[in-house]
Amino acid sequence: MNMPEKPNEKIQTEKVEIAVRLDSELITQIQHLTNDPSKVIEVAIRQWLRGDVPRDDELTRTPIRTPVPPRGEWND
Repeated sequence: MNMPEKPNEKIQTEKVEIAVRLDSELITQIQHLTNDPSKVIEVAIRQWLRGDVPRDDELTRTPIRTPVPPRGEWND
């Protein structure tokens, strides 16, 4: 008898092993989070592909403008 699939149930997919070259400092930081760095990398890639994580680098930041006081208020 086949059980109906629950809406929140995730389908297990086949895992593929790949080799990735990463900065050793980055691996050290990941290892502070978990003993399974591949899971962190997999979750990060999934979020990136879905667009869940807004980029925060110098090319995506809105510059912070320093307001200039109106004329005559420079020395107040």
